[in-house]
Amino acid sequence: MLRSLHDTFYHGTRADVEPGALIEPGYNSNYGKRKKTNHVYLTATLDAATWGAELAVGNGPGRIYIVEPTGPIMDDPNLTNKRYPGNPTKSYRSREPLRVTCEVTDWQGHSAEALKAMKDHIERLSQLGIEAIDD
Repeated sequence: MLRSLHDTFYHGTRADVEPGALIEPGYNSNYGKRKKTNHVYLTATLDAATWGAELAVGNGPGRIYIVEPTGPIMDDPNLTNKRYPGNPTKSYRSREPLRVTCEVTDWQGHSAEALKAMKDHIERLSQLGIEAIDD
């Protein structure tokens, strides 16, 4: 599914990436069992990117980048219909790289309570054998 060229897309992570760099598939996921990914993930909402930055593994600070897809994007099946009817989080994925245009530096994280609740939910899913990313 191709989106409008006027959409702004975000990618939340802990990786330190320079403008112009590509975020590519084929690296270990930031989530779950950290399997190598076949896709890169992006969203059209700052809130979903915030979750990505906060929940990514690693010791560095969470980071949010504005990215441009270099190829087709499709709805992210990890969040679309499995968890949320339709695509209210405007979450997508692509087999093609994302080009970083700039870093968003003025984002606000979720409350400590909301973050703990989300991490507890992910842990419960893990205990049930449900992988966070179905790549």
